[in-house]
Amino acid sequence: MYQVIVVKQSIFEDNNKDADLLRKECKEKGVFLLNIMSSPGSGKTTTLSRTIETIKDEVNIGVMEADIDSDVDAHTISQYGVRTIQLHTGGMCHLDADMTRQGLHELGMENLDLAVLENVGNLVCPAEFDTGSSLNIAILSVPEGDDKPLKYPLMFEVCDVVLINKVDVLPYFDFDIEKCKENIHYRNKNAKVFEICAKSGEGIKSWCDYLLTRIREWKE
Repeated sequence: MYQVIVVKQSIFEDNNKDADLLRKECKEKGVFLLNIMSSPGSGKTTTLSRTIETIKDEVNIGVMEADIDSDVDAHTISQYGVRTIQLHTGGMCHLDADMTRQGLHELGMENLDLAVLENVGNLVCPAEFDTGSSLNIAILSVPEGDDKPLKYPLMFEVCDVVLINKVDVLPYFDFDIEKCKENIHYRNKNAKVFEICAKSGEGIKSWCDYLLTRIREWKE
């Protein structure tokens, strides 16, 4: 006799329990955890930079930059005067709840209102693992195409917010923004969608107003 164990299912179940515990810890410490996901080149770091510029006088921010290697993004974000650390995943294409907890403890949760996790850049693995976040967002850039919500369903199913970035180049790409929104809401009818251009700042205030409202509601 022997027992068959479905390893993938077991990993996800254990991680989900760990994520719930981390959410509870963040709640007790008053830290709102924002998980940013997207494909490489979508504009995660630029969007985060603009967001920090807009809200840093309203909330105390700490940032965890996750990459397989390098510290390029952490160097960029640290120049905005917020607490920043770099997380190297050792080749893994995502962060799970325990890795996020280690990052938070290294970052320091004292006197922190908002902790941001810039996840590893891809549209598959990060969506599979609950990090214990208070809010999940995905960034989809115009050059990637309006069909991405159909091709990568889980990413858009687990996100509370989708930022459609690089709207300044809409005239140069075959991208139907209304069709994209329709595809997003086909996967997740409750997803909040913002049109932005992180480079110019277009739409960033609306996104930041929403984020600040969510943080305040969560703290109350």
